Amino acid sequence: MGRLLNPDNSAFQVALNSKIYVDKTGLIGYTNSVLNTDQALICNSRPRRFGKSMTANMLTAYYSRGCDSEQMFSKTVIGRDEHFKDHLNRYDVIHFDAQWCMAPAKSADCLVGYIQSSIIEELNREFAGILQQDMESLADALSHINQATGRKFIIIIDEWDVLIRDEAANSSVQEEYINFLRSLFKGTEPTKFLRLAFLTGILPIKKVKTQSALNNFDEFTMLDPGVLAPYIGFTEEEVKVLCGKYNKDFGEVRRWYDGYILDEGHVYNPKAVVSVMLRGNFKNYWSKTGTYESILPLICMDFDGLKAAVIAMLSGACVKVKVTTYQNDMFTFKNKDDVLTALIHLGYLAYHQKSGMAYIPNEEIRTEFEEAIEETKWNEFLEFQRKSEKLLDATLEMDNKTAAEIIEQVHMEFASAIQYNDENSLSCVLTVAYLGAMRYYFIPVREFPTGRGFADYVFIPKPEYVGEIPALVVELKWNKSAGAAIRQVKERNYTQALERYTGNILTVGVNYDKKSKIRECIIEHFVK
Repeated sequence: MGRLLNPDNSAFQVALNSKIYVDKTGLIGYTNSVLNTDQALICNSRPRRFGKSMTANMLTAYYSRGCDSEQMFSKTVIGRDEHFKDHLNRYDVIHFDAQWCMAPAKSADCLVGYIQSSIIEELNREFAGILQQDMESLADALSHINQATGRKFIIIIDEWDVLIRDEAANSSVQEEYINFLRSLFKGTEPTKFLRLAFLTGILPIKKVKTQSALNNFDEFTMLDPGVLAPYIGFTEEEVKVLCGKYNKDFGEVRRWYDGYILDEGHVYNPKAVVSVMLRGNFKNYWSKTGTYESILPLICMDFDGLKAAVIAMLSGACVKVKVTTYQNDMFTFKNKDDVLTALIHLGYLAYHQKSGMAYIPNEEIRTEFEEAIEETKWNEFLEFQRKSEKLLDATLEMDNKTAAEIIEQVHMEFASAIQYNDENSLSCVLTVAYLGAMRYYFIPVREFPTGRGFADYVFIPKPEYVGEIPALVVELKWNKSAGAAIRQVKERNYTQALERYTGNILTVGVNYDKKSKIRECIIEHFVK
């Protein structure tokens, strides 16, 4: 048993001892299936507090020959697998946390040297007499050990991207680090001494020009999680079980902490969910855990359309994002799409893979964005907010004419950032127009499931405002009439999904005429 070579299972035992532990050992079934194959090089990136370190500790506890973990895993998902014991504690494992190593290394310039010398020192004790005393290359050491003994290694790196994130402008340090990783994982020789590699961090592997620096890795990201989707965060079913156990309103948990859609399944932030279960209050738990400082300079970058996109998403809209140009670092940003892609990896935006759209996932993140924008004092944001407060007043007063005029003003001002005449842009304009409502309402629910169809938007008041302001059921039409929108709400019983809502409800029909470019709005009180 060593520190970095063949560690024990104590780190994972801490997770098992916790008041809330959600079993993610099913992931081991996948890693077992790819051992000693071309798919055995895995990079799984995800935001902070989404279980990166726990995953690394779990894999170490299962594979490391430095411990006996049979009892630890016996009652888990992998413990019921027929191949559970085939790989249990049978392999030489190298596990290090690159971020933790920064402190003893004393500087970023010394990190690679510290990692290599520390592991080689342990290898010399485990494999006495095989390595030359002056050997400095970890890859060379593993190659020599494999040639002499036939032993192969599993390498697990937690926070693999710490230099890519924290030393963004230090090209020489990054180049040395990438070359170190290439020596371990790229080429023919590493296939001889590697059984499995598992890298976890926030960012995907850095690109060199248009290609990944380690293009032989299978990458599982917040953009494309693939088969690892159920093991990134908590699934909806897992959250429902916790809500039942801790007597929490699942609807409230969903509004506050849901929103990440990975492989068509909903994923929740583990840190936030655990905190609300144990502490009880619905508030921000995750968003200030280390990346908040990152979003302020990002959202203030001077790229065309960036502020408009952020304002639209803050209002509840989705925006199209081209995610292929991002270089997977925190230094190289060429356009607004690169910035938005970085925010997806950081967890501040969610991404729907099929539509290619980004959005703010939940109330926790929306309030964090709002605080950041207010801190930067965006004039654009303040102007839309002022108009939208007037729009909300007009809506609550059922002033059809004023409401239509304000929506049209926002449409004209926002048109430069979006395509003017399509249904998605109209929906985007509507959410921006109602930006000021976010003080009183949750993020508007897009295509809310209702009686016999879907309403375009439903604005649900926050609990402290129920009884003071009504819920809003909004239907959009294009080249038809606002009356047709209201009739559709009634005929398809769009208010049925709000039966449990005890307050008043307003139905809002909005139409845009493409030829005359005139907005029409009808607001009616819904009588239950």
